[in-house]
Amino acid sequence: YKEITQHFPQPGWVEHDANEIWSAVQDSARQALAAAGAGPRDVIAIGITNQRETLVVWDRHTLKPLTRAIVWQDRRTAAECVRLREAGHEERVREVTGLVIDPYFTATKLAWVVRHVPGARDAAIGTVDSWLVARLSAGRDHVTDASNASRTLLFDISRGAWSEEMADLFGVPHTNLPEVRDSSGPISLTDPEVFGGIKAPITGIAGDQQAALFGQACITVGMAKNTYGTGSFVLVQTGVDRVPSRSGMLTTVAWRRNGTLSYALEGAIFITGAALQWLRDGIGIIANAAEAGPIASSVLDAGGVFMVPAFAGLGAPYWDPFARGAIVGLTRGSGRAQLVRAAVEAMAYQTKDVVVAMEGDTGRSLTELRVDGGAAVMDVLCQFQADLLGIPVKRPRQTETTALGAAFLAGLGAGVWTEADLADLWKLDREFEPAISRDQAAALQAEWQRAVERSRAWAASDNQ
Repeated sequence: YKEITQHFPQPGWVEHDANEIWSAVQDSARQALAAAGAGPRDVIAIGITNQRETLVVWDRHTLKPLTRAIVWQDRRTAAECVRLREAGHEERVREVTGLVIDPYFTATKLAWVVRHVPGARDAAIGTVDSWLVARLSAGRDHVTDASNASRTLLFDISRGAWSEEMADLFGVPHTNLPEVRDSSGPISLTDPEVFGGIKAPITGIAGDQQAALFGQACITVGMAKNTYGTGSFVLVQTGVDRVPSRSGMLTTVAWRRNGTLSYALEGAIFITGAALQWLRDGIGIIANAAEAGPIASSVLDAGGVFMVPAFAGLGAPYWDPFARGAIVGLTRGSGRAQLVRAAVEAMAYQTKDVVVAMEGDTGRSLTELRVDGGAAVMDVLCQFQADLLGIPVKRPRQTETTALGAAFLAGLGAGVWTEADLADLWKLDREFEPAISRDQAAALQAEWQRAVERSRAWAASDNQ
């Protein structure tokens, strides 16, 4: 594990150094082998999972990035997205891709790079998984999987292929996009000269949230998970049925196995755990994220304080790129503990917003929610989430299920285990039951939604 540096060159811009990502993967692989007491020849298969919508553009011969990776949180194309929506393209884009027109996704980032970065139109284009496969294979393979492709606004999720229509709409070159392969099975092969002597097949790739869905063993239709990471992402498995949304959810590819697409309905929440990073790095009221749980637990509630962490706009179900962060309800009695508690509770409130919308789309109520990610270790968060939802919240023993899902997919692809083994591999740590009335939960959520309205449409469209 190695944290990646985030760069913020302008307000609303978020970038990563693609070479730093590659170096971190190399370092992490060495550390993992050392921790396991294993060597390069012991590696049977490799799985990759990644931040999905983040764009990397590189020279296909030298493998040199042409610019920094533009991260999924980046909002520089918000005004362009407004223009496309106002031109009437939203309905057709959703019909083809299952997504909404938003800076979150890759297409408008790519259009921006093509306009502003010399050589980009002729370069290799991909999400982070594509970039890593290119580096791992020493430039031999330019591929992605269907789950990552489905997050670009350039992929026809019914046909399972790149859409020339969408590429033309967004003004980007479709011929430079990677070949789309299964999420599990033969994908690529590492070059030992560039990967610490490891020559092993890459047999699993999935975007981070789809990998977490798989790692939570949500392989039955109707099962759902929420990952509390930098952002939070609620996914419910819908099998081979592509469920359209009328309430701001995303219809996305869960994975493709043996050429068959499986789908999910997703609610993408931009900022949850990143609010704790802001408390640490931005205003310095916590020393590290691990303090958040104990501090939040030191008070019974947030004392009427609500934090809407719309630092990068609001995602599902609002899709407001011009929302900005807000803290409301402050009194002289509000202090450090109340602010931290409000940041933690915001994760649960945003999840509740998404679950309500998702249940409306599917016509069925969730019976449980499996949770994972770094913040899922906080009992105070899991309990508050169960209180708001009114259903059990189940935390597995292994909360880093994104990485686990990549391993599951790679193991399946390499024949290490079968799909029937997955349910047995998932182990429960703790189940949280609702402890407040439905009336209390509804009143809290109503107050939260008042706070959300204060943050809406705050930034001017020409000054993201």
